Amino acid sequence: MASARAQGERKPLLGQDEAPERPATSPFEGRKAACAAVLLVEILERTAFFGIVSNLVLYLNSSNFNWSGSQASRAALLFIGASYLLSPIGGWIADAYLGRYWTIAFSFLLYLISACLLPATASQDGRLLLCGEMPAYMVQPSCQSKSTECKQQLPSQYCAPFMYSGLLLLALGISSVKANLTPFGADQVTDRGREATRRFFNWFYWSINIGAVISLLVVAFIQQDVDFFIGYTIPAACLALALLVFLLAAPTFVTKRATGSQVSTMFQLAFQRSCCGQALRKRTTKNRAGNPQSEVEAAGPGHQPGGPSDEDVSNFQAMMKILPVLLTLIPYWMVYFQMQSTYYLQGLHLFIPNIFENRQLNISSFSASTDNGYTFPDAWLLLANVVVLVILVPLKDRIIDPFLAKRKLLPSALKRMALGMFFGLASVIAAGVLETSRLSYVNNNQTISQRIGKDNYIAASLPIWWQIPQYLLIGVSEIFASIPGLEFAYSEAPKSMQGAIMGFFFFISGIGSLLGSGLLTLLSVPTNGWMNCPEDYGNINNCRMDFYFFLLAVIQAVTCLLFVWIAVRYDRQQRSTSCFPCVGREGN
Repeated sequence: MASARAQGERKPLLGQDEAPERPATSPFEGRKAACAAVLLVEILERTAFFGIVSNLVLYLNSSNFNWSGSQASRAALLFIGASYLLSPIGGWIADAYLGRYWTIAFSFLLYLISACLLPATASQDGRLLLCGEMPAYMVQPSCQSKSTECKQQLPSQYCAPFMYSGLLLLALGISSVKANLTPFGADQVTDRGREATRRFFNWFYWSINIGAVISLLVVAFIQQDVDFFIGYTIPAACLALALLVFLLAAPTFVTKRATGSQVSTMFQLAFQRSCCGQALRKRTTKNRAGNPQSEVEAAGPGHQPGGPSDEDVSNFQAMMKILPVLLTLIPYWMVYFQMQSTYYLQGLHLFIPNIFENRQLNISSFSASTDNGYTFPDAWLLLANVVVLVILVPLKDRIIDPFLAKRKLLPSALKRMALGMFFGLASVIAAGVLETSRLSYVNNNQTISQRIGKDNYIAASLPIWWQIPQYLLIGVSEIFASIPGLEFAYSEAPKSMQGAIMGFFFFISGIGSLLGSGLLTLLSVPTNGWMNCPEDYGNINNCRMDFYFFLLAVIQAVTCLLFVWIAVRYDRQQRSTSCFPCVGREGN
């Protein structure tokens, strides 16, 4: 019955057998074309995403718009946060109305159209057409002094309504693709078992990082050193190609119709549980005693008029067991996003060696000297995180996991997630120890003055390469926390809520980023704030960023223990639930 029901949930593959008659040599047998298409689409989409976001601050801060640094940074943070926080919307639309295939197709179309706004504004004619004339701004002479009577105003944000509207539409397209492409790819192999699903998520995450490498090495370089118009045309071209590949590969895809989202029903049941939870528990106990299979069968026979069905109750209980697991990942994401913020800030205050002999180069930017060529960017340390994923994911998929699986030692998704959280903990501890050492160098006057962009930084003489361990550790943590997290969210979610749950998975990562930023803001309060050091004029040598890292480590350590407890409880509940059909059969 389960097999027939599974077949009824998806359209058959066109031009391929539903399952090979002979034993498959690979779990992807007969689905390789579909999986390859999804992975190629993901590589192209991630290349576009990182190409858009990597230099967005620089783009808005440039003479094209003349936004201040704080204005450009806020716009970039809003865009990144929205691209995660809006994910549940796309998942809900797919579950309730369009299905994943058409939701992805329309989301890519919105993604492509809104991405074209960036190269359009990169040309002067395009800006004049879309935004009008840039208002002139002059700094009043009185504002050049430190007089208390001077009320200097920041320049108005040229083209702000258009840019914010375009970025919000762009974030909506990104978030919808993010929420649906991952489970859509897993749909191609889900009938082949857990092993196929696990391996697909490994390769899917590998594709994400391949896209990041291409974007950081090529697209970001072109944007900063060649031309913004060309640099932002490339992401748009990648999206057009991704959409074309996705549409052409349609005959190879397993697709599922929208069966209706149970999100509203889940809210109703949550309200009923909060008001009359005892009654809901009694009903559940009665269902288990009278009809044990109602907890397992996807189509429960009992439906009370005017109330939720047995299936709704069962799905609600499954969701209530999944959500605590996902919510405990929030502190992990707080740590994870440090590599794009405070880790980078820490690197600016470490000695950045010149990789070119006998040349005076701008150490921290891509900007080129006409005589000396291009310089080493300190942002490239982010590649340490990406490279470890690109190398270890295939190694884990081809060698490590099969070795452990043969010996029945392969840990469950929850155990791998716990291990990933501990690697994240190790990363932020390493960052805190390095920051303590850096401050020791500063306090002992072992410093240098180095010019980064247009600013001078008083940096410790400690080389920046000491940051590599914390970047590598956070990369390893992704393999064990994020990849199994995707697998867990997809595999354990009720079928009618998979899109919404996957969207929620990305939603909580955005929450983690915002909470990390909020904690940093709280620690920057004028009185006794660890991160409040205005006398440094942008430097952090009088701040205690090491305390901030250690505070994150304490939060992560406590959450790790909580996660282990929740994971053990979850496994125990799953084993208990799986035994109800067995008890019923034995009684018969």
